[in-house]
Amino acid sequence: MRIAFLGLGIMGRPMAANLVKAGHEVSVWSRTAGKAVDGARSATSPADAARGAEVVWMCVSDTKAVESVLFGPQGVEESLAEGMTVVDSSTISPSATRKFAERVAARGVRYVDAPMTGSKVAAEAGTLIFIVGGDEAVIESLKPLFAAMGKVFFRIGETGKGQSAKLVMNLQIALIYEGFAEGLTLATKLGVDVEKLMPVIQASMIRSGVVDYKAPFVLKRDFTPNFPLRLMHKDIRLTLEAAKEVRVKLPALETVEEIYEMASEDGHQDLDYAATLTLLEKWAGVEVKGASA
Repeated sequence: MRIAFLGLGIMGRPMAANLVKAGHEVSVWSRTAGKAVDGARSATSPADAARGAEVVWMCVSDTKAVESVLFGPQGVEESLAEGMTVVDSSTISPSATRKFAERVAARGVRYVDAPMTGSKVAAEAGTLIFIVGGDEAVIESLKPLFAAMGKVFFRIGETGKGQSAKLVMNLQIALIYEGFAEGLTLATKLGVDVEKLMPVIQASMIRSGVVDYKAPFVLKRDFTPNFPLRLMHKDIRLTLEAAKEVRVKLPALETVEEIYEMASEDGHQDLDYAATLTLLEKWAGVEVKGASA
């Protein structure tokens, strides 16, 4: 397929590279000058990348970025043609997603929201999990592209439902990790060896994918950004906004959002979201680490 891939960040660049490896004709564009993907054409603007494409695939930072890429100066809108499909793998507002879909539909263009879960490691390995909203027949036509970048995709419902489900997923990730981080902090303060505690956690009902993935990094005190704190913070705010729209109260997430705000103020916004642990450590006067740290 002829694909325009817009956004070459931590996740987008390896995703675009995997599309090239799968044999697709790919044009790429990034807001950051100088980024490129071997085997892909580097475009000068979103409109340039999208010209003649069958599918426009976006992976950018937030709702405003998606709106700008689509409808701003030299945006995708200038190159839209009937029969094209726009796919968004950013994590953005569900209500904004529906508005964007309506706007491109007036030009005969289909819109699919396909945020993903997985780290940069999964993006590089082509094992992402896509959470998809849109017309079933359109999604079926995208199967080869999902297969090039991920291991599985789930259609949740119509357009906007993929974004809604992604926010629900990240809500749970944020809360699970917060419980893990608070538990390790208290354990350390009480004199419990966290290396000895981990096998107990892994053998019990506390075990989770979040703990499995994050524990080795935490114990080594490696906060290299697999998922930057600033992006998780953005997703938490999106979740709270979506909840407000439908009059749902999320008291635990409201509290965790405050932790992220303070961690950002401490200068940790570009570290992995696991670095929220450092704020708890500062308050407790301890440092959580394994023997190898």
